[in-house]
Amino acid sequence: GPTLFFSLEDIDVTADGSPALRIMISIVYSVVCAAGLVGNLLVVFLMKVRRGRKRSTIHFFVLNLAMTDFQFVLTLPFWAVDTALDFSWPFGNAMCKIILSVTVMNMYASVFFLTAMSVTRYWSVASALKDRTRHRYCSVRWVSAVLWVSATVATAPTAIFSNMTNIAGEKLCLLRFPEGQHWLALYHLQKIIIAFVFPMLIVTICYLMLLRFVRLRSMNNNHPKRSNRVTKSVTIVVLSFFLCWMPNHAITFWGVLVKFNVVNWDKSYYMVHTYVFPVTVCLAHANSCLNPFLYCLMRREFRKMLKDLFWRIWPLCQGSLQIVRALCHLADWAAPLCKDFRANETDI
Repeated sequence: GPTLFFSLEDIDVTADGSPALRIMISIVYSVVCAAGLVGNLLVVFLMKVRRGRKRSTIHFFVLNLAMTDFQFVLTLPFWAVDTALDFSWPFGNAMCKIILSVTVMNMYASVFFLTAMSVTRYWSVASALKDRTRHRYCSVRWVSAVLWVSATVATAPTAIFSNMTNIAGEKLCLLRFPEGQHWLALYHLQKIIIAFVFPMLIVTICYLMLLRFVRLRSMNNNHPKRSNRVTKSVTIVVLSFFLCWMPNHAITFWGVLVKFNVVNWDKSYYMVHTYVFPVTVCLAHANSCLNPFLYCLMRREFRKMLKDLFWRIWPLCQGSLQIVRALCHLADWAAPLCKDFRANETDI
């Protein structure tokens, strides 16, 4: 009935979408997983290559973010299979608890590190006159530890209440709270506030302060190009975070209002939740694929490192191509001989 609510990977399952939609979402999960794995591994590699150079707090956070997003996208193949099988969980109860907990924990950790990076970026620019690199690098380990602990604590309800449950003959990986939908509504409200509202406020305030600071410095020093460059990168970062997560949290909040009976359950909610909500989940997951490109590949130093890496690999690629070409020529030359041999073999 309309008053019964469950949750799958923070998703309420009130109805099945069309098979075509489920297959499309599974394909999107797979593409995001592949792109996220490549992008985040590339970031980790570039960070390791950069190890000999001057370290900074923001680079430490970028590395943690890449590792967080890498773990996050590793869970996507499980959700791709689950979605393709019409939310029938084939991996057992233990994997349900592990995958759901890892998914949620890395979602929190990713958002926390994005927020920490925005604070660090403003702080590092504002205090650029003094060189405190070593002090910052020592303290950033404690900050990272606190962020991981916070993500773990925020994930505790997921770890405790996630279970594989039989519903209408199907095994579903769900969050089952003992007191019903009100606890589930509070759980979703926690996710919206901690993983979106507060981080979005902090990120926006930090970047507005950063833009104001850079513009004032640029006006004084006559460097409008730098101001424009920073404005562009900041706008892209804030917009990507907002656009990727806002639709998902907006529909989730609608669900919270429905569960608390503030808003009536109706057909429009049913349709949006069945057909639009899964697409917003894909969009939210895509943020973990975009992060490495936004935070690394937009920076000039990392683009230069990537270019250097490409020119190192290119000769090896060319050598491989030449070997393949030689083998193809050999195959073309050998084909008539093989044909004659087979004909003679048949005659014998």
